[in-house]
Amino acid sequence: MAQQQTTGQMQATLGLTGLTSNAMALIAPGAFLWLTFAIQANTGSTAPSMWAGILAALLLCLATAVSYAEISKLYPGTGSSYYYAEQALLSKDKAFKYARVSKFIVGWGSHLYYWVYPGVMVGVTGLFVGYVVGFLYPNFISGSNPGPVFTALVAIVFSFGVAWIAQKGANASTAVNMAINVVQISALILFSILALGYRVNHPNGAVAIQYDSATLATYSYEFATKPDGTIIRDASNVPQPLLDTAGKPVPFHVHYPTYDSTGKVFLSHPNAKSVVGVHNFNWVMIQATVAILILVGFESVTALGAEARNAKRDIPIAVIASLLIQGLVCYLIEYFAASYFLNSGYTMQTATGSAAPIGDMMIMVGDALLGPGRGKYFMLGEAVTVFLALIGTTLSCMNTGARVTYAMGQDDEAPQHFGMLHAKKLTPHRAIWTLACISAVIGVAAVILAFGDAAAPSDATVAALPHGLFSSVGYFSHDKMAALPNSLLAVTLTSNFGTFILYALSCMLCIVAFHKRSDFSLIKHLLIPGFGLLANLGCMAFYLIGPTLGYGTVKEPLVALLIAGIWGLYGAVYFLRSSKAKGKAVLLTASAKAEVTS
Repeated sequence: MAQQQTTGQMQATLGLTGLTSNAMALIAPGAFLWLTFAIQANTGSTAPSMWAGILAALLLCLATAVSYAEISKLYPGTGSSYYYAEQALLSKDKAFKYARVSKFIVGWGSHLYYWVYPGVMVGVTGLFVGYVVGFLYPNFISGSNPGPVFTALVAIVFSFGVAWIAQKGANASTAVNMAINVVQISALILFSILALGYRVNHPNGAVAIQYDSATLATYSYEFATKPDGTIIRDASNVPQPLLDTAGKPVPFHVHYPTYDSTGKVFLSHPNAKSVVGVHNFNWVMIQATVAILILVGFESVTALGAEARNAKRDIPIAVIASLLIQGLVCYLIEYFAASYFLNSGYTMQTATGSAAPIGDMMIMVGDALLGPGRGKYFMLGEAVTVFLALIGTTLSCMNTGARVTYAMGQDDEAPQHFGMLHAKKLTPHRAIWTLACISAVIGVAAVILAFGDAAAPSDATVAALPHGLFSSVGYFSHDKMAALPNSLLAVTLTSNFGTFILYALSCMLCIVAFHKRSDFSLIKHLLIPGFGLLANLGCMAFYLIGPTLGYGTVKEPLVALLIAGIWGLYGAVYFLRSSKAKGKAVLLTASAKAEVTS
């Protein structure tokens, strides 16, 4: 094995295109539409405000992106906000003594995002692969409800596979990310066009097709049902048609009902205005707390300052450009198309019980617009691009998280072995492989109860699962699973809470850094970051407000708050004990400031 060293330097090889590609890869719309639509659908009654929630999260992120862009002009370097916290406080005559404390708080808080986020990605990759394998081999595993054991194994393998790419260096990662961006955006545009085309060509009452989650196929007839509403199926599990008086199958006619007969369960949008409507401000905020997952990543390039050829010029541009391209353009288009597509043949309620609602939609639009039976090929083709996008977004986050951990290791604020670079590749390989292990554990935790709470399958669905270690082990009765928190949503909200902490602190750092500087701008350095700070704090507050007022899901936000609280408490204890053991002062003195700045 090559020797490790702590004195090597990262190589400055990345230009504007490379930096932007790395950030765009983390904000991967081709992957996140597929992955997070189900998570957002599982937030209970708030689903009608999904698109508006994404817009709210985008505005929050834009304010934060401006803060990152501005402060990166002052302090380009490895470590992102962790580095900015120290430099911003050191530049102030009275506040400098808090530089070390603030730096640790930002660094420790950011790890709740950077260490949990890759775990979310490898977890959803496990579900994604389970969906595709179940589609290809339905007798082995269910595509709609893949087995926890199988998805957990995929998560573990994927985590270490991505780490293997990451430890090869930023150049290798950039080449992969650049290719992935082109492929996934092209695939995204194609799906959006087909989804919109389906809705436009199938007005209310038109003959259409409906989807069956058990067989992962579409049918042009109404399903025959038992008195209790259960679909009648043949020996091959194929749903049987409802017959008219002449003994012929009754054609399926599509409708766009807003709610079910109870008036509580959201099904579809009656028109385009409903898709972009607010519906309820509290619903928007709840959706924003989930939607932040699909928009984070623009700040990742600020951790690559040491590997950028012209950091002061290119990093601010890359931060803003990546968010505008992926968030403002791609996400708003694709989420509108997917939400507008919902209909009586595939409702939001159907989406909550599927491992991959977008995959289901791709099969439907493919069958309807490309020809019967061709939807599966369209879905599989798109699935390849999604898998590539998953590699890109997980790779980009691992690179960023490892570099923040590396910066803390170099500063002796984390175990020193994290601050080592590989002797030949000059990558923080210790931090990368540690993050791979953590991601594998979190990924497994995410998929164990991915169908808990609102996503709990019916007893009939569980009974119909192929029996075996990889397919049915881990599934309980509907009531038991409904009583348990959805582990995927809980882990997602934990990552998002870490994101809100990091983004709120970064907005505040921008205000502090530019305070009383000659180049201070009221708009860029106070109003915009001030809005970002308040917006992030507001989303954090909704982790408590939502459950208290009965909006959306209850258990998962509280689980996320508990994890965040434990992480914060452990960080405080670690910081104080480490400071005492190493003889480091918590508050800097004037002489210590001079030593650091020199």
